[in-house]
Formats: sequence, structure tokens, C-alpha cells
Amino acid sequence: MTPLSWRIGDVKITKIVEIEVTGGTRFILPQATREEASKISWLAPHFMDAEGRLKMSIHALVVETPTRRIIVDTCLGNDKKGRAVPTWNELSGPFLRDLTAAGFAPDSIDTVMCTHMHVDHVGWNTMLVDGKWVPTFPKARYLMGRVEFEYWRDQNGRPEHPEQTAVFVDSVKPVFDAGLVELVETDHQVTPEVSLVPTLGHTPGHVSVRISSKGEEALITGDFLHHPCQMARPEWAATVDFDPKMSTETRRNVFGRLAGTPTLVIGTHFAGPTAGRVVRDGDAFRLAV
Repeated sequence: MTPLSWRIGDVKITKIVEIEVTGGTRFILPQATREEASKISWLAPHFMDAEGRLKMSIHALVVETPTRRIIVDTCLGNDKKGRAVPTWNELSGPFLRDLTAAGFAPDSIDTVMCTHMHVDHVGWNTMLVDGKWVPTFPKARYLMGRVEFEYWRDQNGRPEHPEQTAVFVDSVKPVFDAGLVELVETDHQVTPEVSLVPTLGHTPGHVSVRISSKGEEALITGDFLHHPCQMARPEWAATVDFDPKMSTETRRNVFGRLAGTPTLVIGTHFAGPTAGRVVRDGDAFRLAV
């Protein structure tokens, strides 16, 4: 199957899926019960099934500019342990083969961009080779937000963050020790077409990625929202949000700014068509695909 892709001026963005699931996401958005989600009728059929169960995806986005080949967020990764979600442990999936089959061999990637450092966004930063975690993208610079990196580095080993300790040790520290990490600010300009946008609240240094080329724009969300239902209910903060009040404020501000504009919003966890434009819907918003 040909991966889903979009073109923004001179930039091409391609989605490479690791996992898609229906239901089983209430641990992230407990407010989105089947009854409540079913009230948001426009979610069906792309983002919700007929029974009110949310559809979600874990995927990477490859951004090709005239000068760079960037992968934004690297999913869960194979062979990882210590993950809080049991089904995310010791995976043996075809993500790397799928990435290569789509024309993106790991050694052709020159930039890895992590919107934040949660488990499902840094996993393929590394892979297990002869019992050792090594960089999956050996010719790339790994761009990580300075605030984000320093926060999780300083939390490493704390008992309240056992999963993040494992994530940092197997998916972040090895690329840092290999000298491949470049710490950047939350408004960093990656290329003339690609820049970071601070979208704080989910984590201390969370960013989204803006694509701008030839008068066209797109925004890769990261996790300032996990599912389009949060457009209809911006106050539905995720259980894993570092600062729920701030993440809610970020959602309202971003949706308000984008509503009615031609900016293509590409959801980091949106299933199905994955992308659309924000439009106002009464006092809230919806995604038009």
C-alpha cells in the first residue's frame, strides 16, 4: 500500500505507520467515553467507529525539503522494555522495513526531529544491535528541544518517572553519547521551509512543526492534541499532560489561530486521512477533511 502523503509547496510529507488501533485509548483521554465521543458526530467514520470507539495511530512523518530529509517523531521502536503499556514492550514490527520500502532508507535521513521525548515519539531513535542500542539514523543530526531534553535528563532515575527513565536510557542517551544530538530552542528554524513552534503543556518543552513553502502551510501537531475530538472539546486534557491547564490553553489558542485558514493540520496520532483544516463549529472547532 502506498503511504499517505501531502505536498506543501516544494515540501513533501509522508506518513509511515507503526501501529493503528481502535479503542483502548481511554487511558489517554478518559473523558472520551463512547457516549461522549458519539455526540461528536463528525468524528465518524475516519476518527471514530460506529460504536463510539476512537481510532488512533502511531506514525512518523518524513518531511522532504529541497535540501533536507527529516523524520519527525520516531514512534515506539522494536525490542524496547519497561514501557507502561504492556503491548508496547518488545515489539518486533516492520516499521523500518516499511520506511525503507517507501524510499527512506535509514542512512538517507539527515535530520531527526523529536516534538517531545515521550515513549511513542523517540523509540526508533535507536535500534538493538548485538545487545547494544545504536542510532537508527547514523548520518542524521537529532534535533531535540533544549528545555525538553534537560527536563527529562534531570528526571532520569526518579521513582515517579520509571517509564521515562527507560525511554531516556535506551532511546535518547545513546544518540547523545554518539555525538548526534543538537539541542535547539522551541522556535528553532530547521530549514527555510521548516520551523518549530512552541506548543507547551503536554510536556515542558513540547513543540509542533510548521511547514511553509510557496504560500502554503502545514502544522505537524505533536501531542498538544492526541485526537480530533479535542477540537470539539479543547478542555479534554490527556492524562499524560504535564500541565493540563496550559495544554488546554494551547489547544484553544492554536485552533483559534488556524480556524478558517488554509493551513493543513497533520495529526501525529490522527488515524485515517490524518490531515485536515480547522473550522469553527459553534463555540468549538472541528477538523474538515
